[in-house]
Amino acid sequence: MNPDELADRMRQGEVFHSLRMLPGAWVVLRVDGRGFSRLTEERYEKPFDARFHEVMVRTASTLLEELQGIYAYTQSDEISVLFRPEWSLFDREVEKLVSISAGLASATFTHGAGAPATFDGRAWLGVDVGAVVDYFRWRQSDATRCALNGWCYWTLRKEGWSVRKATSELDGGTVGAKNELLFQRGINFNELPLWQRRGTGITWERYVKEGVDPRDGRRVPTERRRLKVDSSLPMKEEYEAWIRRVVEDSERRAQGSE
Repeated sequence: MNPDELADRMRQGEVFHSLRMLPGAWVVLRVDGRGFSRLTEERYEKPFDARFHEVMVRTASTLLEELQGIYAYTQSDEISVLFRPEWSLFDREVEKLVSISAGLASATFTHGAGAPATFDGRAWLGVDVGAVVDYFRWRQSDATRCALNGWCYWTLRKEGWSVRKATSELDGGTVGAKNELLFQRGINFNELPLWQRRGTGITWERYVKEGVDPRDGRRVPTERRRLKVDSSLPMKEEYEAWIRRVVEDSERRAQGSE
């Protein structure tokens, strides 16, 4: 068989290879830890561990930088990275971007934690800034819900409750009832660290650094950018305005007005 003919025929089986992100759409790549319940139970304090959080922030920062995004958000064992409509890395190829984001997250977390870890990946598309705002408000709302449930569940487990009994106790419970459960045990959910309740955001910031002009050796100020980690995010309408400012800043940079 002619090798070229064989190659052409085999490539016809790569039915998703030509799939691209829609032109002009905002993109979010989200990665989630696979089997992290067992990993975290074996190596980290429950319900939250600052060491785990630190590795997740490092992983999110790597994704943001390597994939050329404008914003990364992490809560629990998930990371969402936002990309502008004109972003064209790897020609916006879905297969490649989803697999690379999951692989990069897995490698970075494994290196930081010193234990094998795997992430899966998916892509989300938004038609406008309003959709982007809704996406991140959704993920932050999920962070708050999961944090409250996690604190309640692990508080009961540490009291000796079984998995089944603790789960049954919380199933269908209201937010008020769960807050009261914690309050009766000396825990005020609203006073817990913000990164646990609202997640953490990572953006780019501009700063001025002194450099040397290679032509004459003069010291001159030069503008650079670096990642900024925000573990005290606002919420609800304030978070919406915060996200819009991130998008507006990226727009100015894209237009070269800074």
